[in-house]
Amino acid sequence: MSHYKSNMRDIEFNLFEVLDRQEILGTGPFEEVDLDTARTILAEVDRMAREDLASSYGEGDRNPPSFDAAAGTADLPESFKKSYRAWMDSEFYRLWIPREIGGQPAPATLNWAIAELVLGANAPVWMYASSPGFASIVFRNGNHRDKRIAELMIEKEWGSTMVLTEPDAGSDVGAGRARATPNPDGSWNIEGVKRFITSAEHDMSENIIHLVLARPVGVEGVGGPGTKGLSLYIVPKLHFDHQTGELTGERNGVHVTNVEKKMGIKVSNTCEVTFGPDSNDAGEPARGWLLGEVHDGIAQMFQVIESARMMVGTKAIATLSTGYLNALAFARSRVQGPDLTRASDKTAPRVTITHHPDVRRSLLTQKSHAEALRALVLYTASWQDRVMIAEHQEVQDELAERVNDLLLPIVKGYGSERSWVLLGTESLQTLGGSGYLQDYPIEQYVRDAKIDTLYEGTTAIQGQDLFFRKIVKDQARALGHLAGEIDSFVTSEAGNGRLKVERALLATALGDGNAIVAAMVGQLMSADPAGGEGNHIRNVYKVGLNTTRLLMALGDIVCAWLLLRQAEVALTKLAGEVSAEDKDFYEGKVAAAQFFARTVLPKVAAERQIAEAVDLSVMDLPETAF
Repeated sequence: MSHYKSNMRDIEFNLFEVLDRQEILGTGPFEEVDLDTARTILAEVDRMAREDLASSYGEGDRNPPSFDAAAGTADLPESFKKSYRAWMDSEFYRLWIPREIGGQPAPATLNWAIAELVLGANAPVWMYASSPGFASIVFRNGNHRDKRIAELMIEKEWGSTMVLTEPDAGSDVGAGRARATPNPDGSWNIEGVKRFITSAEHDMSENIIHLVLARPVGVEGVGGPGTKGLSLYIVPKLHFDHQTGELTGERNGVHVTNVEKKMGIKVSNTCEVTFGPDSNDAGEPARGWLLGEVHDGIAQMFQVIESARMMVGTKAIATLSTGYLNALAFARSRVQGPDLTRASDKTAPRVTITHHPDVRRSLLTQKSHAEALRALVLYTASWQDRVMIAEHQEVQDELAERVNDLLLPIVKGYGSERSWVLLGTESLQTLGGSGYLQDYPIEQYVRDAKIDTLYEGTTAIQGQDLFFRKIVKDQARALGHLAGEIDSFVTSEAGNGRLKVERALLATALGDGNAIVAAMVGQLMSADPAGGEGNHIRNVYKVGLNTTRLLMALGDIVCAWLLLRQAEVALTKLAGEVSAEDKDFYEGKVAAAQFFARTVLPKVAAERQIAEAVDLSVMDLPETAF
């Protein structure tokens, strides 16, 4: 039996009953993907995820690739390669790429719904299959030569990587020391060592294209310190003819020099990659080409990073969802103890643990968060749909771009934290001691989920990005719009009285969230040296002590709102004729929204009090006192 349990009913509820994606399917940029086609694709990916992709999930963890240092290879288990091949042969990746390179574009909402199914079943399959997305970025940013390389990446199904991190420059990307020097033929030699590079070595494609951030040297007017001095280069593992794609037989000076031994997602090769000659000047140089012949590396790479952050949030909620559904299945069959009302009766029959109050609390906690985070991902993707439609019409939807930017750190940071914590404290806990065993998949889910809080920017970085870039730098325009949408819901009659208490809780939490932002803005302004008398530069530390708090509080508020919107839709459905199965589903939506609002939102008030009262005592503490 497959470990993976999907929730297609909730995915389709989000897409077609809440977000009304049927209104854009079959139109504009999505003219080739109508509603029937979308439903057929979802059904087939769901089947494939549960059967073909999930089948190698456990074996990939138990029998991870072994790195051959002499050959520089790390070949994958045959079962995993079969799963990967099933996904690539389906060619559903074409829904993500432009028509010019063989795509059949679909809305972002549909694509991220598909991604949830794949990532929940076997996340490394999606990671190894990321090359079409990278090819799209090469095509979008490239010159004529690069556009042809993008076409070859699709035609040849080459692998691809994003190459940022260095041993001494992790989150501080601007501290990177990898160098690029120009050659007379227009190519560049890349030198340096990069670390934590996903999919940098495997045996599932004949070539791998690395997108490498490096600092150009020896060229007037470019390079220099910090992130703005970085450029992005296309660096192949093996050299090839740029027109035909035929491999020349010449190995580029790009070598995997280590594969990390990890806590989770073990079948996904995470590599150290050395570019250029070794410390003894032995070996071939690593040659590559400047993307688009423009030195705009960090902006170009952020197109990859933003998609990767959305992927991480989607992976996190996908894992929490299947973790919850596995816990639910166990709870429904596990007989343990009498009903609490008969606890002292030694003759009372034993009941399944779904009868026990704390298990029900745990299950509803898992359900409400899993469904809230799914709603968050797909709601964010709906703004990406708007961006795609505007681009098709050759106009700019600035509001959609801003709101999407605001939501991305919440999707990634809040989504990964809530999923990781709940998988361990609730999903695995539901199974008791059995959850700690490899007999059940949740122990692997927990290990595989921890990375989501770390890569593509840790939670702390997401909090800083949310406040400094997506709120302060944006002058709170996107935040103001989102808060206005939530306030409109609060002041409406949504739910016909059934949601009155929950809307009041949401109103209070929204006020508290706004107050946290206001407190942090005040802390930041007081730290401005240009602020006049009374400014204290160290008050910026107060902001830093609150950024993660703000991230989590706003995540709670937005998710509560999205769940209550769903409850409103569900109540409308329940007012009409529905099947017994749909009745249970819609009542579950209402219950999840009410539970989340009543148990999560009151905590935002405490976070406000902490944020407003924060002082510098933590920063004044000497290191020796820790």
